[in-house]
Amino acid sequence: MEMRGLYLAAIPIIISILWLYTSVLTSSFPMLRNKRICLLIAHPDDEAMFFAPTVLALTRPELGNHVKILCLSSGDADGLGHIRKQELVKSGLLLGLRNADDVLVLDDERFPDSMIKTWDSKAIATLLASTFAPKMAKMGAKSTPQANIDVLITFDTTGVSSHPNHISLYHGGIAFLKQIMQKHSGWENPIKMYTLSSVNMARKYASILDAPLTIARTAFSNKEAGEFPAPLLVVSGVGGCRKAQKAMTDAHESQMRWFRWGWISVSRYMVLNDLKKVKVV
Repeated sequence: MEMRGLYLAAIPIIISILWLYTSVLTSSFPMLRNKRICLLIAHPDDEAMFFAPTVLALTRPELGNHVKILCLSSGDADGLGHIRKQELVKSGLLLGLRNADDVLVLDDERFPDSMIKTWDSKAIATLLASTFAPKMAKMGAKSTPQANIDVLITFDTTGVSSHPNHISLYHGGIAFLKQIMQKHSGWENPIKMYTLSSVNMARKYASILDAPLTIARTAFSNKEAGEFPAPLLVVSGVGGCRKAQKAMTDAHESQMRWFRWGWISVSRYMVLNDLKKVKVV
């Protein structure tokens, strides 16, 4: 019984050591550098609940990136949109953004905060084109396609939580990248798109326990080096995890209901992010 008690007592220590090891290990993995990056989200708090490890990593000063957040709705389903806009700015700054102007929150009737509404991908693409590639329409087929960002980061086809607004961002992003290249066949797309990987329920709530599995999967996946490496994998250490939690508890106070306390305690997305680069044909 004494030996069994020792084994049980050792489990938290072993888990903590594995977590610290994986966070140090992934800090040496290939990362985006000197890039203009837009994180495209659907609601204020998406950046903290799902993308905090990514934002914390990409805003590290030594990487030279300029990260901005574009949020397509104010999250006004409960009439708190005006408050949530301010909360997103505060959260973005806590997570490392340079200044408040790097956060833009729209309040567009085309993109309502709704669990049952799918946003129109063409409307999203048109908005992104006018924002990030305003000169494209005037450029001829022989001109190099240009944009004012290098990287677009958003949700994947499942949206992590199957939220239709999240999923709409993926399809809108793909439509945007295709729109850029309509008149520029044969050129390289000036914007690369990365999406946050969705996982099954068990892994979603495995917190730091999912880090070794994610690293192992990444180690055996097809890798791409260069300016835009893929996949991207980030595991936050204790300090990064605490910052992610503070982005919710200190910034998004209006959203801190009981179930979100559970999320920030055990969700793997508060600790780690793995992002895949999307190939658009």
